[in-house]
Amino acid sequence: MARHRRRPVEPTARYTVNYIKTVFDNGLILLTIPVPYVRSVAISVFVGVGSRYEPDEDAGVCHLIEHMLFKGSSRWPTARDISEAIEGIGGVINASTGRETTLYWVKIAQPHEHVALELLADMLMHPIMDPEEFAKEQRVVIEEINMLYDSPESLAQITINNLVWPAHPLGRDISGTRESVRGITRDKLLAYMDQFYGPPCVVISIAGAIEPEQTRDQIASLFQDWRKVPGRDPLPYQDFPHATAKVVFKDTEQAHICLGFPGLSRNHPDRFVLTLANTILGDGMSSRLFQEIRERQALAYSVDSYISFLRDTGMLGIYAGVDPSRAEPALEAIVRELRRMRDEPVSADELARAKEFNKGRLLLQMENTSAIASWYGRQEILPGDVLSVDDVIAQMEAATPEDIQRVMQAVLDRDRFNIAVVGPFEQEDRFAGFLSAL
Repeated sequence: MARHRRRPVEPTARYTVNYIKTVFDNGLILLTIPVPYVRSVAISVFVGVGSRYEPDEDAGVCHLIEHMLFKGSSRWPTARDISEAIEGIGGVINASTGRETTLYWVKIAQPHEHVALELLADMLMHPIMDPEEFAKEQRVVIEEINMLYDSPESLAQITINNLVWPAHPLGRDISGTRESVRGITRDKLLAYMDQFYGPPCVVISIAGAIEPEQTRDQIASLFQDWRKVPGRDPLPYQDFPHATAKVVFKDTEQAHICLGFPGLSRNHPDRFVLTLANTILGDGMSSRLFQEIRERQALAYSVDSYISFLRDTGMLGIYAGVDPSRAEPALEAIVRELRRMRDEPVSADELARAKEFNKGRLLLQMENTSAIASWYGRQEILPGDVLSVDDVIAQMEAATPEDIQRVMQAVLDRDRFNIAVVGPFEQEDRFAGFLSAL
């Protein structure tokens, strides 16, 4: 017998969404989120496994499973059958592998909700995993890896991740390496599916023009025989002081510069303070990095900062693409802005603009049914509380300039400062001096 209860996510707030959480007898979790003013249905299926769960010899398994589930299932035996089943009725289907989760999603017009649910159930529970298709898809993924390494910007991102999280699965690209993908067997894929693909390691989150009871009955019928799986925790990350500057030679027109610091975990109490700090530093055209590096000094076309929050760690990163002859001036300017963030409180006006930027972007995002389904589904599959939009806004509103400086003083640690540069540079230690400039 399924257990379900209606939860008012924001009972007194300005942005109100109600969702219903149902836990079926086999442990499968379903979130249904009615959005009565739309005509679409967004379905997100989160599986609690990603690339950080893989030892080096299995690197790329989770990503390859994601690909293979689109190659044919019991009722839709070919990749074309799967794509036509959704695209033929005007829908969109896709998937993505992350470091900690894998997501399969469909967005469809409401009258075709049942088709999407039946297809996803068949893909997840009855994939064919044809050996010939598996061999072909290995080659496809290797070409995807080749594409990443041919792109100097992607290579810079891969390199900085490896420097920030050395000797850990988090530091690898999600796709794995050419060597590891060649070494993966079909049996290895099936073993990972037997361990992770099933309840309680799966959350299904559905938002849009739905009748919750009807949707719940469909899910119960389709997934009631899905076996339980054991799952397991990922390899934990233990932070330690390390600062490295690495140059990767590539004959390019630009130098691709990445700077990175270990950041905060997903449930860290200061994560929303860091979100605001990142906005001020480099998120958007009014940010400090954009205004200084691009608008004032014209050193780069593309420059920004970004953050990620994971189970037990995170990252603050900065990227800039510049003329190789101006790599040093660009790094000097970026480090100067980092020192400002660490050593000086931001102004009240600047913080107020950052708050409004994040509030506005969040509210605009949540007008999309796919974003609503992902918002609640991703939080449910990962450790920690499920926060509403107004929970997040309230925590951002409470942040002060002193909070911004305190968090940046903790994150912008010279002993954890890493630099990756991809470009036409022969000297491996060319940029090492900037590590002490912070």
